[in-house]
Amino acid sequence: MPDPTVPPTPPVPLDALLARADLGLRRIAGPADPAVVVHWAHTSEMADPYPYLLGGELLLSAGVHIPDGAGAGYFDAYVSRIVAAGGAALGFGVAPVHDTVPGALVEACEMHGLPLLEVPPRTTFSAVARALWQLMAQARTAELRRVTEAQQSLATAAARPDPVPAVLQQLARRLGGRAVLYGPEGTEIAGAGPEPGEEVRTALAKLAEVVRPPSPGHPRTPSPEDPRPPSPWHTRASSSGHRVGSGPDAPAGSSSDLHADLAARPSSASDTVAGVRLVAHALGNGEGFVLGSAAPQRDAGDHTIASVAAVLLSLLTGERHGGSGADRSSALVRLLLGAAPSEVAPLLGGDRWRVVRGRPDGRAAPDPVAASALGAALGSSLVDVAGEVVRVLVPDGRTVERVPGWTLGVSAAAAPRDWPAADAQASRALARARATRTPLLRHGDRPTALTDLVPPAEADAHARALLAPVEQSPALVDTLRTWLSLHGSWDRTAVALDVHRNTVRQRIARCAALLDTDLDDPDVRMELWFALRRT
Repeated sequence: MPDPTVPPTPPVPLDALLARADLGLRRIAGPADPAVVVHWAHTSEMADPYPYLLGGELLLSAGVHIPDGAGAGYFDAYVSRIVAAGGAALGFGVAPVHDTVPGALVEACEMHGLPLLEVPPRTTFSAVARALWQLMAQARTAELRRVTEAQQSLATAAARPDPVPAVLQQLARRLGGRAVLYGPEGTEIAGAGPEPGEEVRTALAKLAEVVRPPSPGHPRTPSPEDPRPPSPWHTRASSSGHRVGSGPDAPAGSSSDLHADLAARPSSASDTVAGVRLVAHALGNGEGFVLGSAAPQRDAGDHTIASVAAVLLSLLTGERHGGSGADRSSALVRLLLGAAPSEVAPLLGGDRWRVVRGRPDGRAAPDPVAASALGAALGSSLVDVAGEVVRVLVPDGRTVERVPGWTLGVSAAAAPRDWPAADAQASRALARARATRTPLLRHGDRPTALTDLVPPAEADAHARALLAPVEQSPALVDTLRTWLSLHGSWDRTAVALDVHRNTVRQRIARCAALLDTDLDDPDVRMELWFALRRT
């Protein structure tokens, strides 16, 4: 299985590789599209490389597999299989087998729209792969530097006398677009950055309505133009990415009805209108505020930057309107005076929480500033520094995502009486994450039970949502189904699919990455098998 310790790296534009003068690569066929990107390089002399490709590769070949007298049909089949596997480009090495790139190969690549690069004799395939990884490392470093600088500037802005406008200005500057804060009534409270067109403004306001929860003091009244007409059933995105149904069991207007409505709405949503990327984040203070952004393009790290701004604005608007700081102080006093955690949990803002244990990468121990930054990134001010580890209590409704520079272990959602057990789960998850050098590892318990999915319609919807990240790749789905049916045996799966065992390992690793889950967990395997049986 590919080394799980290697962190994900951003793809490299093919043009950046062509621009390396030391390689001397030359595009001789296929589209000159600047949007073509390469995820990795792979060398193969197989006549049919399809079983050994995961998609996004620069496939390198010296043409050893080409038989004497091969005609247009051979090259058409060869190129079509590369395209079917999702290959990004083909690099053909001139020498030692061929003096020139076969003309029939050039024609096939042109016909199928596959970029074809001529690799000169002086350039080895290992040099091409090394250059690709160097470009990836440079892009990753630039991305991390950009995110770090943005986090620092946003935190500085939040400490100014006019923090909300300052944070919006910094966010708009970092995204290169427009940032808007919408109030509980849906009106624009503050904004920064260039004004977009009317079509974009209207679309962003409607997108904010999709995620805006009604607050107790500002009940929401649907209008005929409401993009979310009322319905007896809603869907919400859970922390595992599933879509879960919830029904109105409480009387209209009751507190339970409000809580169900809050849970029914996603915490973020995105759209593209007139070539502009729109994103809306519901602020986590329960007051009905929404952060919206409109940018002409979506760069790596933008989601993290916008999430940090959303956390800061949640704290700012919550402190001004919700008295959250007083509630936390009250909860602490009650605990010190002997109250049970279950009695003070409502003061913290929820009944179910996750324990996140984090340890900084490359530092012996976290300092208070770093610990506070981690809590802000996770959307919680309930932070505890314990030696080399930081513990954070995060509300169940907030998705825990990777934080650059930290290794995280996440527990299952738990009620106050089970918080010690959740802390132990987070501790085990962090230990395993550090052992495997995985940036984030969640406890294996799943929030959705199979017994809740017995109705066929609900089961089918659950299966589609669970397998959505891999549904576009039949090879990955077939490999996952076969591997699970054979109890995770690499050799038996390879025999069943007629591929190499390393191909099985690569595909299963790809499935684990796309599904963002631990395939060694028996609960995960059971749920995936259930979903595969429904498709």
